[in-house]
Amino acid sequence: MKASDFLEWVGKITQLSRVQKEQTKHRLGGMVPRIKVAKWLESSFEPICPVCQSNHLYRWGYQAGLQRFCCRMCKHTFTAISGTPLARQRHKDQWLNYSAALIEGLTVRASARQCRIDKNTSFRWRHRFLTLPAAAKANHLEGIVEADETFFPVSCKGQRQLDRPPRKRGKQIHMRGTGKDQVPVLIVRDRSGATADFMLDAIDKKAIEPPLRTVLEKDVIFCSDGAAVYRSVARSLGITHRPVNLAAGVRVIAGVYHIQNVNAYHSRLKQWMKRFHGVATQYLENYLGWFRWLDQQENLSSPIVGLQAALGQENQFQLLTNT
Repeated sequence: MKASDFLEWVGKITQLSRVQKEQTKHRLGGMVPRIKVAKWLESSFEPICPVCQSNHLYRWGYQAGLQRFCCRMCKHTFTAISGTPLARQRHKDQWLNYSAALIEGLTVRASARQCRIDKNTSFRWRHRFLTLPAAAKANHLEGIVEADETFFPVSCKGQRQLDRPPRKRGKQIHMRGTGKDQVPVLIVRDRSGATADFMLDAIDKKAIEPPLRTVLEKDVIFCSDGAAVYRSVARSLGITHRPVNLAAGVRVIAGVYHIQNVNAYHSRLKQWMKRFHGVATQYLENYLGWFRWLDQQENLSSPIVGLQAALGQENQFQLLTNT
């Protein structure tokens, strides 16, 4: 833009309405955060071709404010976020605000209002941001390990085609169990706070044994309620089992063996879930991972941490959490 055109444009600002002035201010104000986010994204990025792993590269312009590189070997072009869940997403100036909204546990609409984005964009970002945290669960539990299941109603929220008659708004499912209206979720947690959760098809040995086999060591002490399925699984895995007979009023054995930690986790999870007024079953795993990630963070306040988790670069961006 020429200097004369710029001066003419500035002179017309007084003719704008209040709403137009606010929109102009928002657009201009977003330029600095967008540049700031781009610098953060690139600060710990080591450019290596994601296709052939070559480091023989040269700069190839910019893409959405990020430096783009071209591989000399295979000619593939990429940026610092190529191949991540946030690739090809716009409005980078609002990523930190959206990360803060996730930390606060805001709903889709509340997050959209806070970031001044459309609710559909907010919904898409939510599951893009949660893709990696939802998959990052504990794969090694040791010491005293507690396990218990909890249940969530099957929800077709957001779907146009239902395979059952619709429930009336506000109707609650009171029956506990593994019926067609319930989704069982197995929570496994050791005393260090490491947690893994698994959505199950049923509460039986065939469904419970495979996930427990992947996370439990042979020398663990396994605590559960008195359900026969846990005794059978513990015997099959060859691990020490300390069942707690809750039906008989026994809650602690030898002063140390109990399932109170995992039950407290259930309580925190259910209370946190209430704000969403029902979670679609197809997205339940993302919400489980979201809460698991929040529960494991101590003194979580910086939105940079949420952006790190969304990009799978928590270790690389550790330095930025102190800024």
